[in-house]
Amino acid sequence: MLEKVEYILEAEDGEHRIVIHPDNKCLLGGNWYATGIFRLTEGDVGMGDIVFDDDMKEWEYTGMGDLSRESAEEIAEFIRNYKDPEPEV
Repeated sequence: MLEKVEYILEAEDGEHRIVIHPDNKCLLGGNWYATGIFRLTEGDVGMGDIVFDDDMKEWEYTGMGDLSRESAEEIAEFIRNYKDPEPEV
């Protein structure tokens, strides 16, 4: 994931628009490195991070109860399967 992406989460209390912000770092030489850290926000409210291991298999949610385990798992699965759009020519 190169840019932030909006994810619509359907929860018991209604629809939530979660913005997923990838934490990518620029290395010397201009190459980008994906850290595996994805910051979650809803509006101006920070909801914690989803942090993946190096293989993008295991993850943890660092939020303070803002999301249920099931909701965090749903978002983590979305991130894991996300494909960036092809660049326009």
